[in-house]
Amino acid sequence: MNDFLTPMTQVIHQHRGTIDKYMGDAIMAFWGAPLPDQHHAKHALQAALGMINALEKLQLDLAAKGLPPIRIGVGLNSGLMVVGNMGSAFRMAYTVMGDAVNLGSRLESLTKNYGVPIIVSEYTKMQVPKFAYRELDVVRVKGKDKPVAIYEPICEILQLDKATKDNLRLYDEALKHYRNQNWDLAEMQLINLQKLEPQRAVYDLYIKRIAHFRETPPADHWDGVFNYDSK
Repeated sequence: MNDFLTPMTQVIHQHRGTIDKYMGDAIMAFWGAPLPDQHHAKHALQAALGMINALEKLQLDLAAKGLPPIRIGVGLNSGLMVVGNMGSAFRMAYTVMGDAVNLGSRLESLTKNYGVPIIVSEYTKMQVPKFAYRELDVVRVKGKDKPVAIYEPICEILQLDKATKDNLRLYDEALKHYRNQNWDLAEMQLINLQKLEPQRAVYDLYIKRIAHFRETPPADHWDGVFNYDSK
């Protein structure tokens, strides 16, 4: 556990993050306090990407010791939070609280569903516009009424290669067909993308949803939002 938490913490600190707490094998961190950080969302995203890179090196060390590989998921959200020393008369901790914090936690849990290492909310995406993203979904997470668009960060826009640009364009078209309930067109596009990138789980996720909606069509007022009833 120490071998995992140490490099992850180092990356967070390098990008101006504050460690809130360790929760078993999870790390809770925030940006913008105790020192103001005008580019908190960008630094948080850089830290998330840095953690994934640091994990690759850690995997080599684990393999050399005969240990199995590990996977992590990172959820990022930006918004107003309460920060300060909180607790009781017996014990205090410097921490953050609020709906924005809870949403970040929900996004971390969703990384497994979409087969991606990092998920950012639309609110974080808006604050880091020079990055390229793949839209994953529009969801209502448990405990929230308002839907939120979620994205997978890819790289800085200037680093985006032509093949990835083309695949993103085709995928965006498939999402539009899906939300317009044009199941055949959406499925055809997704199957073609799956052939190009068979490792990308989100294509299979939507193909399975389309199969479900053919059997059980959504309600007339369906807004394309997917509801998660569990954490």
